[in-house]
Amino acid sequence: MRTMDAMNAMDAMDAMDRESAADCGHKPDTILETRSLVKRFGAFLANEGISLSIRRGEIHAILGENGAGKSTLMNMLCGMLVPDEGEIRFRGRPVRFTSPGQAMEAGIGMVHQHFMLIPALTVTENVALGMKGRSPLFRLKEACAEIRRLSERFGLEVEPERLLGDLSVGQQQRVEIVKTLYRGAEFIVLDEPTAVLTPPEVQDLFRVLSALKAQGKTIIFISHKLQEVQAICDRVTVLRLGRLAGTLEMKDTNPAEIARLMIGRDVRAPVRTGAASGTAVRLRVEGICASERGVPLLRDLSLRIREGEILGIAGVDGNGQRELAEVLFGLRGRDAGEIRLEGRELDRPHPRLMTELGAAYIPEDRHKEGLMLQMSIAENLIAKQYRGKRFSLGGFLRRRRMRACAEESIRDFAVRATGPGHRVGGLSGGNQQKVILARELMLHPRVMVAMQPTRGMDVGAAEYVHRRLLEAREQGCAILLISTELEEIMALSDRIAVIYKGRLLETMDREEADLDRIGLLMAGVESGA
Repeated sequence: MRTMDAMNAMDAMDAMDRESAADCGHKPDTILETRSLVKRFGAFLANEGISLSIRRGEIHAILGENGAGKSTLMNMLCGMLVPDEGEIRFRGRPVRFTSPGQAMEAGIGMVHQHFMLIPALTVTENVALGMKGRSPLFRLKEACAEIRRLSERFGLEVEPERLLGDLSVGQQQRVEIVKTLYRGAEFIVLDEPTAVLTPPEVQDLFRVLSALKAQGKTIIFISHKLQEVQAICDRVTVLRLGRLAGTLEMKDTNPAEIARLMIGRDVRAPVRTGAASGTAVRLRVEGICASERGVPLLRDLSLRIREGEILGIAGVDGNGQRELAEVLFGLRGRDAGEIRLEGRELDRPHPRLMTELGAAYIPEDRHKEGLMLQMSIAENLIAKQYRGKRFSLGGFLRRRRMRACAEESIRDFAVRATGPGHRVGGLSGGNQQKVILARELMLHPRVMVAMQPTRGMDVGAAEYVHRRLLEAREQGCAILLISTELEEIMALSDRIAVIYKGRLLETMDREEADLDRIGLLMAGVESGA
């Protein structure tokens, strides 16, 4: 267990490390260096000759397109992967980690995008779980006191006795940060830390990161959100196709320059043609109500979407967006209300029926709901069509057609993979999202529900997804776009509705939409209130 005396001893060791590093020519302000790191997965070269330097006490962004090699590089720093070539130097000394435990003992910790926490345990139990040389029944009171001291020291506002399952996503993330600090981390990697946070939670996180920086901690910040990177980071390193594209001082650059470095060209804003919508209403929802264990989730919700129209649903995450999508596709029951797809009333919609009727669905959680991670790209792409004649004959799959289809999709959607047989679970998050989009657009849908379609995607990949959604719109598809990214909603939507606590407060045409007005509605402040 880390005590304050132990932490003070570590500070003294840091000072000794700096003196030792200075004696051997190592820059005193550099805490970590990589020299010509290489990592291969079979014939796939994930990292090639990566050399970078991280300063002590800075917030350093690592950016790049999906599949650029960011996660591979971080996994080598944190002991989850071993480099095939090259060297890592930490505090001026060469290190070779073969496990995350070794990296943590050296002072390097990582907060993953998908938290590694157990909801049924308390904060203290989660933080202390797995401590080397400790029994599950060790002195929890001392651990609780130490967690409270760390929380106060860094402004984390974590209550050690609370059950983890009762905490918000933002609070759970702070528990993950406490967990790394409790184990003595001086160098902390944050993987997509704002991907699932509300705007207020993002500001809370930035406050915490500033406090960590002020007390000498070094932060690696992996993100696709360039505005956030600009707001919190000191420097930025960009990877492209597994190679180092450059390192910039944040004060000397801007999001447009960073985006060019990431994708090798200027990012183009989505180009919307004139009004593409016709008069036919493809999807109509009237008076939908849904609840769970007596708690209302959707309240008298009504909407309509015409052919060739994108209706954007704006709102802070957790206000009924997921429940709306699930009700529409029959993944959740409803208490009241009516759903009509091209005039046909759907008493009991279910996913297969919706697909047969020409509806496509991009789910919020690509891992749990969107993909079969142990299966190949080709198998995932035909998951909704494997019963049809195109890919099945006499009960047997038509493998050549599957492969040809997958090769075409990999090429058209710029999926970074070794081929159709590449396991989907081995793709980066953005490339996984491209596979889902390719599968759904293969259906030539008449209606699409797209929930968080670019979550976790880099600017280049998000640009591509936006373009394909607009192409579907121009071909007459009626799209319900659900996103917590207000810029995405404003860029793509023909009309915008704001959801708050399961109700649609107001729907407006894109031309009359005002960011201040939408922001107030997202906070529950209706017009005239």
